[in-house]
Parts: sequence; C-alpha cells; structure tokens
Amino acid sequence: MFENLKEGASVALYFSAWRVVRWLPENTAYRFFDFVADFAVKRNGKGIQRLRSNLVRVKPDAKSSEIAVLLGISMRSAMRYWCDTFRFPDWSRSRTIDTVEVVNENLLLDAIAAKRGVIVSLPHAGNWDHAGAYFCDKGIKLVTVAERVKPDALFQRFLSYREAMGMEVLPVDGRVIAVLAQRLREGHLIALVADRDLSKSGITVDFFAGKARMPAGPAVLAIKTGAPLITAFVSYRRKGIHIEFTQVEIPTTGTQEEKVQKIVQNCADEFARGISAYPQDWHMLQRIWIDGDFTERSDG
Repeated sequence: MFENLKEGASVALYFSAWRVVRWLPENTAYRFFDFVADFAVKRNGKGIQRLRSNLVRVKPDAKSSEIAVLLGISMRSAMRYWCDTFRFPDWSRSRTIDTVEVVNENLLLDAIAAKRGVIVSLPHAGNWDHAGAYFCDKGIKLVTVAERVKPDALFQRFLSYREAMGMEVLPVDGRVIAVLAQRLREGHLIALVADRDLSKSGITVDFFAGKARMPAGPAVLAIKTGAPLITAFVSYRRKGIHIEFTQVEIPTTGTQEEKVQKIVQNCADEFARGISAYPQDWHMLQRIWIDGDFTERSDG
C-alpha cells in the first residue's frame, strides 16, 4: 500500500508539473528549474553524488572547486531538459526546427534519401527528444525503443509524449531487434540511446579509463541489416540544441562477437569525445562504470 501511495504521489507531482510549467511565463519557468537544480545540489542526494563521481571520472585532473562548479552547471542542464519536456507540447514546428543546428547532417539524410535506413546511437546528453522531434518534423519516420518503468501511468505519459512528436516507440522485448530490422529495410531512422546497460547482455567497453557496459543493439542491427550506423551527440546552446553526427566504421572481418565488441567500443569512444567537450550536458545521474560496488541488474 505504501508503494502504491508513493507511486501515486510521484505521478500526481509529474502531471501537475506538466500542466503548471506550461502556464508559467517562459523565463519564470526556466528560472524556477534553475532554482530546483541548485537546491538539489545543496541537498546532495544519491543522484547528485553519482553525478559528481561521474564528472570526476570524466575530468580526473579537475580540482574539487572546478568539479563543484561543473556539478552545478550540469544539474541545471539536466533540469533544463525537464523544463523543455514539460513545455515542448506548446512549441511550434518552426521553433522546433529553427532551434537546432546540425554538423554532418548528410550522414543521416543521405541514407534516408537512399531508402537504406540509418541507425543513430547516442548518449543521454542534451535534449534527445528535441533532436528526434526535429527529424520527425522534417518528414523522417523515426523509431525508438522504451523500457517499461514504474509507475506505469508516468511511462504511458512519456510514451504518448514521444508518439505525439511523430515517433514510433517500441517496447523492449524479445522481438524488438527483428522489428527494428524491418523498419530499417523500410528506410526508417532508428534512434537508440545507448550509453548504459548494466545487464549481463551489455558489452564491456573502455570508457574514461574504466570499464563500462553499453548495449549491443545498434551494433547487432548494423551487422544484421547493413544499414549505416552513426553516433550523435546532442549538446545545449543558449536558444536550442547542437547535434554532431559521426560515422561508425563497421568491421568486415572477425566473428560476429568480435565485430559487435569493436562497434560498441567505437561508439563509446565517440560518446567520450562528445562528453569531454560538453560534460555539463551529459545527464548521467546513475551508475555507468562496473567497478567498486557494482551489481548487475537482475532483469538483464
């Protein structure tokens, strides 16, 4: 009963925020979320402690005072994502498109124009929903996946939120790779957030001088379908987002296991390059490295 009450309160809080934040003047809304970010940093809860430790991994030579400043900026970036999310349904199509700048956009557009389909692998950085909405608004069919989380009412709300942007959202189950492969053959864009997988099926990679696990899905799809694989790093700018695409090399020799390992490592290296340049926009308040007190997820 206590858990049900707790989930109900969480859902009510999010749904209320979704309404109230949309009513506030824009500057007021974003200033409020800055305040929430600063308050969270002062409270120093588990998520903040994890974010701090992750930033130390990313910037091992930084002084503690520098990490403290970066932590505050990082949390404000994370809360900007949430304010964007609550207000995004009221954005016009022109605002969605005009607030995006893209480097190497041809890597994606050429593959779509050739009806080959394309796989985009990206980390939890910037506002990836804004990036997805940008391509949906340009008429590209975008497919992604979502792992079911509790509370279910909140999961359904986010599902509807992304579907309203024009995305097709598939559940993570035993059939998802086959369905994604079919969508690629139909010439769609497959976008997969792929910087964290703590299950036994995750691929171990070298990441900022430590071992981390990342999902094999993008690599398996690229090998299975022959579709091009590119990474994207989304970072914030004052009025919007910046997306940088990079082509990922697909090995032609070796076993499938060796190919998958190499591809996931290449993706991890590109993620690390983006995170090194814009550490404040990597919204990773969870465990990413598999050392110390690491425990595998039981649902892997």
